[in-house]
Amino acid sequence: MILVRQEIGDVLRDFRLQKGRTLRQVASKASVALGYLSEVERGQKEASSEILASVADALDVPISIIMREVSDRISVLEGMRGFPDILPDDLVASIDAELVTH
Repeated sequence: MILVRQEIGDVLRDFRLQKGRTLRQVASKASVALGYLSEVERGQKEASSEILASVADALDVPISIIMREVSDRISVLEGMRGFPDILPDDLVASIDAELVTH
């Protein structure tokens, strides 16, 4: 079973580590309890949208990028061969044909 909270925690941890920040630094900047943020990163607690926004801001990463990464990881876990936002070839061709005629 795929747990969204686990993927969110993994993504937050990965971004934090990429930025070279400690859990304490991010928790302080986001005004979130250190223990709570640790539990979120380990997938033990569900983070509210407000907490996610605060942590994203503390990491200087748009929440949309965080959620996109979560979505992409879940897609891989589900065994999807392409991500849902990829346009089908026939749709791209029809749009190209429409642009050429105008």
